[in-house]
Amino acid sequence: MLLYFLTCISFFLFLKPLLSLKPLPSWAGEVRLISPFFYKDLLVKSISKLFRNHFLLCFPCPIPTTMSLVKKALTSKVESVEDSQNMSVLDLPDLVLECILEKLPPAPLCQMASVCRSLRERCVSDHLWERHMKQKWGRVIGEAAYREWKWHVASKGNAETLRYGRQRSLMRLVSLHWPFSWMRTKVDTNNTCKQSTYLPPDSLMRWYLALETGDFWFPAQVYNRENGHVGFMLSCYDAELSYDPQTDTFQARYPPHGRRAVAVEHGIPWERLRAPPVDTPPHDLHISDCLHDLHPGDHVEIQWRRNKEFPYGWWYGVVGHLELCNGNENYCRCHSSDMVVLEFNQYTPDSRWRKTTISRKDHREEGNEADGFYGGIRKLKSEAEISLWKSIWPSETLD
Repeated sequence: MLLYFLTCISFFLFLKPLLSLKPLPSWAGEVRLISPFFYKDLLVKSISKLFRNHFLLCFPCPIPTTMSLVKKALTSKVESVEDSQNMSVLDLPDLVLECILEKLPPAPLCQMASVCRSLRERCVSDHLWERHMKQKWGRVIGEAAYREWKWHVASKGNAETLRYGRQRSLMRLVSLHWPFSWMRTKVDTNNTCKQSTYLPPDSLMRWYLALETGDFWFPAQVYNRENGHVGFMLSCYDAELSYDPQTDTFQARYPPHGRRAVAVEHGIPWERLRAPPVDTPPHDLHISDCLHDLHPGDHVEIQWRRNKEFPYGWWYGVVGHLELCNGNENYCRCHSSDMVVLEFNQYTPDSRWRKTTISRKDHREEGNEADGFYGGIRKLKSEAEISLWKSIWPSETLD
């Protein structure tokens, strides 16, 4: 009777933990296929645990080899899941990560540079920013602007000023594209950034940020200056430019003309800008190297200034025929003459600005205080340059 009573009690105690078992996870179906003895092993283990807890029976109950295989399979699967969840972009191969960074636009690339030191070292590389510089700024940035930037960097002797200026420019650029609250920097009471990261002052990234945010004024040239003032039609003058990222336009500061103060122009579109085609300062005479290669019909640019105090501007014109030539190509000998005729067809035929003649052999600066002074000449060989001049042709003929 006692044996029967113990058997019943043991049976009910055995059923209680089985009925209270929690539902198996989703991967249980996969594990069940590992071994046909899964339920048998589970039953043996549960019985042995039950007797150890309730009856204090200390008999050994070895776990079969099949159960150990299941445990290993589960452990490896969980570890693989945890490893995949802890992966980061830095775990990618170097070549793959480099290809991703090369595809990023400038603003996301700046954002990646603020993640950690490892990504910052990659994102500030000059080879990543060289493409962005050429794509956006190559048309308006020349040797003069590069020299100005080098001087600007050399004049910044305080490293703290450099880092603060870099951080301000970086966050200003990023905020233009992602004005989210989580992009804001933390600023202390002294208005200095608590987040301090290093960026080489002479890097292309720093130069790009200085241009993009308008913090750096660079030398370039502007077509039809002062909003197309009639006195500057079909001309191109040197100026200092600053970019406005809000309007995607520029503002220009022109050097003073005689007694005139510095002229300022706003809202200049990209189409009216270019990098200086020659490395000649605006007050210096350009040494012409194409005089013996000029033929009627060639497109040229020539320096001109109103008086000796004015800087030179580049004016568009074409090479014309001499008065004794009828323009017949078979009999034209204008290209062998010592004199070259330059025509500016934006003016009326009776205008004093319509035509001028220069010496092919010893041309320097020619002119007078009444008609102005003509300087160096450069021949236009690029169809893109010629098309740009024609695109800004005045709607009416000038007097």
